[in-house]
Amino acid sequence: MKHTLHQEFIKIFNKEADNAYFSPGRVNLIGEHIDYNGGLVMPCAITFGTYLLTSPNEDGVFRFRSLNFDEKQDIALQSSYEKVGENWFNFPIGVIDSFIKEGHELKGLDFLFYGDIPIGSGLSSSASIEVVTSFALNDIFNSGYSKLDLVKLSKSVENNFIGVNCGIMDQFAVAFGEKNKALMLNCDTLDYEAVDSNLGEYVLAIINTNKPRKLAESKYNERVEECQTALTALQQELDINYLCDIDADTFKKYQHLITNPVVLKRATHVIEENDRVKLAAKALASNNLDEFGRLMYASHDSLRDLYEVSGVELDTVAEYSKTNPNVAGARMTGAGFGGCAIALVKGDAFEDFAKEVTEYYTQKIGYAPSVYNSLIGNGVGLLNQVAI
Repeated sequence: MKHTLHQEFIKIFNKEADNAYFSPGRVNLIGEHIDYNGGLVMPCAITFGTYLLTSPNEDGVFRFRSLNFDEKQDIALQSSYEKVGENWFNFPIGVIDSFIKEGHELKGLDFLFYGDIPIGSGLSSSASIEVVTSFALNDIFNSGYSKLDLVKLSKSVENNFIGVNCGIMDQFAVAFGEKNKALMLNCDTLDYEAVDSNLGEYVLAIINTNKPRKLAESKYNERVEECQTALTALQQELDINYLCDIDADTFKKYQHLITNPVVLKRATHVIEENDRVKLAAKALASNNLDEFGRLMYASHDSLRDLYEVSGVELDTVAEYSKTNPNVAGARMTGAGFGGCAIALVKGDAFEDFAKEVTEYYTQKIGYAPSVYNSLIGNGVGLLNQVAI
């Protein structure tokens, strides 16, 4: 891949690339709809991601090219930038805008991007582009940012330049990911622990339902409000800032304060899911993949029944996975209403799994999913130093 990209760079820009970088996508292994409730999530970097080759130019121009998109853009070095429609190059332009506004002196660069993350699948292709661009600029111009600074800058680009109200988990995971480690991240404090996650004979199967996620945003905002309603009710007697400040035992004692049955279901999912993340970390660290798989199924069931953010497509993947003895566990991952599910599948049975889940899903849903296998990979870095 690297060799081919360098040849493409020469073909496009008539010169060799000086620098090469890679930033992964991510999946969240467990801990869904927890980030805005002050709790724990457990994402990991995957081995799909965004490749970036760069070389300086003397023209004071940023030239953006991609092997994934036909749209290209040449834009002069200036003091600020604005979003241009819905084009892919808004992500790197937003990063450049942030660097310039924070007082960093940049020079013209030629950029070639290539990504092998399925776009719009919920595997964080946008965070991957933001983080690889900010890492590259920081490296080329010696801007002095720490990795955490780059994560915060990239999140700010997504929120303020692109206009998407995401949390920090995606950018954090693609920056700090480590091979064979899951990140148990506290979304409130940004404290994290890298949990040993050697999958042994298993691989991570990523099943893209190929269903457009049109409902996700409105339902997402609705769930945020329902959690806030639950928190306000509990605060009548508890001194807490987030739902995840209490465990399941404490919640049982005080859940009578939540009088709306729907709101009670939402809060129950959040508090139990937060506890599941802690149990999942222990299971992974002790190589108990059967227990980890059981927790994955429990997470999916809770997201389906209590939080109601799944859907027939994601449920079909989980349903099939339970019938396959080579699958330790499966669940929806991400906001829900489409997007991706993940499954822990024995590596030597992956091809059979991919074929059978595709047949089962297509028969029930009417169109095929896309199935990929991944290992847990490293976060952003120089391409020749990232073991992909």
